[in-house]
Amino acid sequence: MESRDHIDTTLNHLFRQESGKMVAVLIKIFGTENIEMAEDVVQDALVSALETWKFRGIPDNPKAWLYRTARNKAIDIIRRKKHSKTIDFSDPERKLLTSEYTLASTMDNFWKEQHIQDDFLGMMYACCHPDISSENQITFILKSLCGFSTKEVARSFLTSEDTISKRLYRTKEYFRKHKIRPRIPFPEDINTKTKVVLSAIYLMFNEGYNATHDDQLIRKDLLSQALWLCKSLLDNERTQLPEVYALMALMLFHTARIDSRISDQGELILLSDQDRNLWNKELIAKGSNYLNQSAFGESLSTYHLEAAIAYQHCTASSYATTNWKEILNYYDLLLTIDNDPIVFLNRSLVILELNGPEEVLKTIQKIKNHKIMSTYYLYHAILGEIHERLMLPNKAVEYYQQAIELTQSKLEQSLLRKKIGRILN
Repeated sequence: MESRDHIDTTLNHLFRQESGKMVAVLIKIFGTENIEMAEDVVQDALVSALETWKFRGIPDNPKAWLYRTARNKAIDIIRRKKHSKTIDFSDPERKLLTSEYTLASTMDNFWKEQHIQDDFLGMMYACCHPDISSENQITFILKSLCGFSTKEVARSFLTSEDTISKRLYRTKEYFRKHKIRPRIPFPEDINTKTKVVLSAIYLMFNEGYNATHDDQLIRKDLLSQALWLCKSLLDNERTQLPEVYALMALMLFHTARIDSRISDQGELILLSDQDRNLWNKELIAKGSNYLNQSAFGESLSTYHLEAAIAYQHCTASSYATTNWKEILNYYDLLLTIDNDPIVFLNRSLVILELNGPEEVLKTIQKIKNHKIMSTYYLYHAILGEIHERLMLPNKAVEYYQQAIELTQSKLEQSLLRKKIGRILN
């Protein structure tokens, strides 16, 4: 008999991988005006799994077990509500659900693998309706389709959980009122709407690469899910766009380096100190291949440039031989596309390596009054590094302490305390 911890781990993995697909299928069945109903069925299926598996053990095919349970619960709801107005059975795809003769076979058709994949992508694109703000679109994708907690989404947006809850409510209300149909967009809309889907995937990846959880910095479940979502887009001919290939390359380059980011003692290791022998050469090669495949069409996205920067890091034989001038060129191009203060801040690290602390201190002053910087730990950590190199230890310690207060990560806090200790000793 499996332990409760093993069952919990298995269910958590399945939740990350399958809950969004189940929600998408159930929304197709119930309609977007019944999103909560779809989410409740998925939650009920997970609770049923927890209660059943602790006595009978994990089934040979836990994914199929969950799908079958969700299907059966959906059938129960259809039977109870087929005479009510809760579900719009006038829709051609749902008419056959109202007859007992065709209910089971029609329901089975909804749960075919190809339909599940299309519905999942279709639901992600449905979230990108032009009347829904970009922030609300991405919030809904992350929370309802990708299994993020409200706290994780809030951290991704550098905002409060209450704000995220309000965004989710407004988005669901819009879906309910307008009965938006999930489907992959027509060719004339695919480029614009794919940008929002890719933003959601990249936010998810970043949460996995630098997680909000105190006890772990890297969450491989989120990394693998983000990669899988991006691969799902590439597996569909309609969504094989240059920026999708570029994002896939970027995420693979970052994933290739994760085993060198944490020491055996559980401490965070900076890029300059990482053992490059631990970098996954196979993933770097795959990333390079995807980056090459992204070089078609006329678009140059931020993902192309970020992937090019990551490629320079991955292919440098050492930190000292990194082509910082080339990386600076890519950052300059990035700023012409998106004048983002975080991009500007990351660019300052390159200037620090090229021109030293005096020059970068002048540069970083340009964003000191930006509202994000006052609460962004990395801004203060970089200022600490600059002042440490300027031989101003008291000022450096002050900035490092501010950075400690602004991050929830114990590993990041530990690294900053080590820097303070190095100065004071």
